[in-house]
Amino acid sequence: MTDIKDAASERAPAAGADAGVAFANPFLWSLFAAVTASDAAAAFLRDIASSLLEAGAAAEHGHAPCWTTPNRIALELPTMRLRDFSAPAQARAPATLVCAPFALHCADIADFAPGHSLVETLLQRGGRLLVTDWRSATPVMRYLSIDSYLADLNVAVDEAGPPIDLIGLCQGGWLALIYAARFPDKVRRLVLAGAPIDIAAGQSRLSQLSADLPFDVFEELVRAGNGLVLGQAVRALWTPMLGAQAIDDVLQLPRDTAPAARVALEQRFREWDAATVNLPGAYYLEVVRDIFKGNRLAKGELVALGRKVELSQVRHPLFLLAARDDELVHPQQLFAAARLVATPAAEIETATEPCSHLGLFLGAGSVARHWRRIAQWLAAPPAQSAAA
Repeated sequence: MTDIKDAASERAPAAGADAGVAFANPFLWSLFAAVTASDAAAAFLRDIASSLLEAGAAAEHGHAPCWTTPNRIALELPTMRLRDFSAPAQARAPATLVCAPFALHCADIADFAPGHSLVETLLQRGGRLLVTDWRSATPVMRYLSIDSYLADLNVAVDEAGPPIDLIGLCQGGWLALIYAARFPDKVRRLVLAGAPIDIAAGQSRLSQLSADLPFDVFEELVRAGNGLVLGQAVRALWTPMLGAQAIDDVLQLPRDTAPAARVALEQRFREWDAATVNLPGAYYLEVVRDIFKGNRLAKGELVALGRKVELSQVRHPLFLLAARDDELVHPQQLFAAARLVATPAAEIETATEPCSHLGLFLGAGSVARHWRRIAQWLAAPPAQSAAA
């Protein structure tokens, strides 16, 4: 990845976003779409970065993330804190590891609030449960790559005790799939939710704009943030902000929700939305180039930790969960994984939730329906998991 490192170090400052920061923000992408010429795009991004850089650096992490379910930090790694939500009595039980998104927001998207928590639902099946709590990137982390995150994910899996059940959310989904292909013996079952796997299989606002914009626009984002993608600076461009009704739709609040509870959940969402993370520029540019523009994972051309990623190595029982109205990941971009892996068709489950991208992870209905179903699928004996 020398070309990326050189581009980030030999030019000027940098800013960016992952398949989640500048990437997962449809409002920011709308701004980008208004700039068609490469030189004009660079000037535009330089201007907005200079006006937001100071504010973004001063409020680097927004509000502190808030976890709903009691947990302990099992491991401190350069890229993450590995959080263990298990009871002490379950220390020797088989483990499930949630690979959270490393995007604009914090990993507590997996444990948002009572009734809106994947962690809460998955714990009901028993066993051990751990979550990757990715660290916001600091200047010394600006050259970290996809390999850096895979390597630490491997350490986390070893700490959990392989083989594990691996759940990948959004960006964490393609990372989990790459991991399962590179280390197939360490994974027992695999769940991918709202994850872009084959970009060519469908079209979303995100994938279309990633294809349309020249790569030097993304390099300019990285330069504008001194090698980092500044979450707070990017978030400052989110206009319009989500109103109360839009938040209710994401959280899928029933009409009869008590007013006090509704206000509390809306406030919790705003606090969660304010808790942003920064991304390493090198990592971000790899995501843009290899995952989105090049579609190299689906094409079998991606190299990870020194070896080509062969999705034919993935033979695990597989559950694919998509959001019907996902503005970032077209359902077919996820469901294409079923034809790329070697898992027998009888051991692949697919499901579609009628919601938006965030609703897939934060919505009360989504959690009650499909995440409970996933918990049951994981709890079933391996030979019965596909029929659960």
